[in-house]
Order: sequence, then structure tokens, then C-alpha cells
Amino acid sequence: MQELTITRPDDWHLHLRDGAALKAVLPHTVRQFARAIIMPNLKPPVRTVADAAAYRDRILTAVPAGQSFEPLMTLYLTDNTSAEEIVAAKASPFVTAVKYYPAGATTNSDFGVTDMSNCDRVFDVMQQVDLPLLLHGEVTDPAVDVFDREKAFIEKHLIPLKQRFPNLRVVLEHITTTEAVEFVLATPQIAATITPQHLLFSRNILFKGGIRPHFYCLPILKRERHRQALLQAATSGNPKFFLGTDSAPHPRDSKESDCGCAGCYSALHAMALYAEAFESADALDKLEAFASFYGPDFYQLPRNTEQITLTKTTWRVPDEVPFVEAGLVPLWAGQELTWQLA
Repeated sequence: MQELTITRPDDWHLHLRDGAALKAVLPHTVRQFARAIIMPNLKPPVRTVADAAAYRDRILTAVPAGQSFEPLMTLYLTDNTSAEEIVAAKASPFVTAVKYYPAGATTNSDFGVTDMSNCDRVFDVMQQVDLPLLLHGEVTDPAVDVFDREKAFIEKHLIPLKQRFPNLRVVLEHITTTEAVEFVLATPQIAATITPQHLLFSRNILFKGGIRPHFYCLPILKRERHRQALLQAATSGNPKFFLGTDSAPHPRDSKESDCGCAGCYSALHAMALYAEAFESADALDKLEAFASFYGPDFYQLPRNTEQITLTKTTWRVPDEVPFVEAGLVPLWAGQELTWQLA
């Protein structure tokens, strides 16, 4: 196959930041994706419908002239989120979901939930009005090994949550383990996003030839058997699994430091990366549904009607792209890829 034309995809998990950073990275997403679920972990976070409206306006202002893009906004769940705010979010034409971060789990998560049971009143209203809950599915207990934190979250928090609120629509974001795949397959009203890095790499890449900070993300890359399980899920044709890049821009000096930030930047070349992964499993025929159909179906939104084309063309991922006052290193920088957006 030398060319692949598919329905224009959407990114169901995206970090855009704000200000100059937003303006630097948004064009990369807009080239490929019609819509994206926008993460709310700014400083301060997007906690209200009014916050989301203001952030959405800033995003739309940054969209390059002549191009179309729809930001799907989310609210940042805190211990103090009110039921009234959930009702207002559901009534809003642009708030699509509510995002749960465990406090301290990842970038700008200091405002996150300290105890999931604190939010039961909110989950009950979300279930009633049918507003999806997006989960960063990791525990933050320092006694739990970093490679086991997703599995522990499912056992300690997610299973009880679904028992208490069986009709709550949930997206377990950026899944990384066999256990997550199995749970999603076995549980009604839950879906999962999968990133390109978790489809392409095991944790070995973090230490290949030395510490590789630009492959460091949270949840962290796992063993090869988990990568294989994710690849099988993504290419299976099961509508519970769909595209979410979790693309997260950090300047080079913040990644290459004594306490490097977590996050991989894939917005530049996301669809090429996914094509590489799907081709490795001889499943390019499954890419369109994963990238373009299953996400909108789960979120009860119409599928896109435009198309994009990927061509079989060898090219080299740049070592760096411009970003604010420093460079931004894209995922797999310097690597030759064999698919490219036309």
C-alpha cells in the first residue's frame, strides 16, 4: 500500500497549554485532526464552564487562518467541584467531559482529587445527566511501584467506582497494561484511549544507550507484553479502543534536566506514528475506525466527513521544532518514518 485515505480523525486526549506555547503547537494538531478533547490542567486549572469558555476562545483565536478545528472542552475535577457546575457543563454546547487527576499524579495535577470518594456526589450527577468521566488511572501512593500504579488504580478505585455508578460513562485514558485492556473489555460503559508511544515502545526504550527523557511519560511505558496487548486491542476493531495522543509539549530544557517533566510530544506527526504501529501489526485497514469512528461514537458526536491522506514516503522526524523560547523535541526525533501526511 502506497497511499491511505481515511476520514479525518480526532484526538481524544490532547494538551495544548496556553499563551505562546498554545500558538506554537496548535497548528500541528489542526493539520491532522478535526476535533480534540482539550486537557484542563493549566495553571490555574479549568474548573468551571466560564473557565472553559475563556480557554476555548483563546484556542479558537490561535487556529491558523483558513483552517477549521473544534476544541472539545473539559473541566478539571477537584474535591470541591459542585453538582451545579456539572449540570451547567452538561447544558454547555462546548464542554464534553470532566477530567479526574489524582493529586500529584502528573503535570499540573496539584489541584487534583485527594480521595475519589470525595466526588461521589459529583459522579452521581454525572451519571444522571450522562456526562463522561475521563480518568488518569494511576495511584500516587509512594509505596506502589511506578510500573504497577495503573493496575493498582483499577483494583483499588476503578472497580469500586463502576460498582457504585454502573451507568457512568468512563474513558480510561492512555492505558498501558494488559490489566487495563482486560478491564475495559469486561466492563460496560467504559472505553479507553491509546497513545502512539504506548503502541510503539516498551520501557526498554527509556534506557537505550542511556537515559532517554523524551520517551518519559506518565503513565510510564511498560513491559513488551503490555505493549503487545495494547497493539492487539487497538487493531482489533473493538470500538472500546480509540485514538488519544496525550501529546504534551515541554521545552527541551525541562525534559533534559535533573527532574525532567513527564510527557511525549507527538502532535507533530501523530498519524504517521499510528500508521507505523498499525502497519507493524498488518492492520492498516483498522486504522480509520480507531482514529476516526470509535471516538465520536462513544462521545455521541457525529463522525467527520472530510478526509486526510497518508502516503508511503520515508522522512526523518526533526530533532527539534520551535517552541516559545526553547526547542521542543518530538517523539522519536531523528528516526526515519515510512508514512507521512500528504
